[in-house]
Amino acid sequence: MPTTPRRTTLLAVAAAAGILASAALSGCTPAAKPAGPATAAATGGSTPRTVPSATPTPTDPPTPVGLTCEQVVTPEQLQASVPGYAADPGYAPKAGSLEKRIADWQGVACAWLNQTSGDVIQVAVARPPASALEGLKNSAITASNPVPTYGVPPQVEGYFAPGTSGQVQIFRGSYWIVADSTVFQEPGDAAPLMEKVLESVPSS
Repeated sequence: MPTTPRRTTLLAVAAAAGILASAALSGCTPAAKPAGPATAAATGGSTPRTVPSATPTPTDPPTPVGLTCEQVVTPEQLQASVPGYAADPGYAPKAGSLEKRIADWQGVACAWLNQTSGDVIQVAVARPPASALEGLKNSAITASNPVPTYGVPPQVEGYFAPGTSGQVQIFRGSYWIVADSTVFQEPGDAAPLMEKVLESVPSS
């Protein structure tokens, strides 16, 4: 999709902010881990980030993503990128979260649990309504830092929002990928898993 004038300005501002944020992150001590396994598992490991209210309600339908969690990240890919994790059997995306929006748009929302630490990694993939895609990108670049190491723009647009739970958003073709976890304290923490996800998700 061609970059609009607004997104061109946002990209320039966010790119500069991303450089400063990356420099700051490289010298920071990672934030403390969440409370013990019971707390992390019970809460899904993070506080859900809500869908921006400025995102208009689309009138056109989404496209079913047609993938299962084991296709998004195979067991072999999971162990290669984040060893020690297995499917979280009690997972359901939280109301108001981006993962819930993706599930409502006939996407797939997945979670993997570390049996030792209780940390949870969520990954969700959708093909949103075409009319919503530009607004989602604008929201991502406004709230997050661009991360070129997730892929080369404009084919892949990657963003990271730090916090108690770090959040990744990646746009490629008609696909929107969201990943969220307390173990994502810096963009690079999510990179190995995002590489595997992009290997599994179609490019158009």
